Amino acid sequence: MYLKLVAKRVNSGNPEPELLREVDLNISRCLRPELIKLELEANSDFDPENNLSPQKRLWKTKYAVLEELVNLLDVSGKVCNKKKLFVDLFNREKKASTGIGKGIAFPHVRTMQARDFVMGFARSTEGFDFDSIDKKPVHLFFVMVAPPYDDTLYLRVFKSLASLLQYDSLREELLSAKSEHEIIRAIRRME
Repeated sequence: MYLKLVAKRVNSGNPEPELLREVDLNISRCLRPELIKLELEANSDFDPENNLSPQKRLWKTKYAVLEELVNLLDVSGKVCNKKKLFVDLFNREKKASTGIGKGIAFPHVRTMQARDFVMGFARSTEGFDFDSIDKKPVHLFFVMVAPPYDDTLYLRVFKSLASLLQYDSLREELLSAKSEHEIIRAIRRME
């Protein structure tokens, strides 16, 4: 429900004033260069002779993307068991898509597999079908995990990102950035 509400606000282009007032968090401090991937390598091209249904193709794509995002988060040292984290993220994605529209997805979960809050960013130039609410490919992935008992920072980052990403200019900067540091600078300029 919360994700749909945030997605609705991001997609409307006119978030409610109280959402913007609550934004007092520097997201750029949560991102580290080693947790940024400028081009996802997840293979979404499957052999056409396999005759996969669109639904099976979608879930194979989500599987590949989430696996790569978990590997990215594992670099942080804040992941207890990356296989279990993957299962938790995948199961979360089965409940409702984290693709919120405008080429953005927020794969996220609170899990015992996270020692602390950690966030990563990955980009796909081509984009992936991620069952986004606007049915368009997702290019920008912000993945977040946190322990189940620590939802304050998790929710604040989520809200802050949703409000920042309403701006076309930021999304364009993130898509054209040439380095991990440019990604962080683009977010910092909008905060």
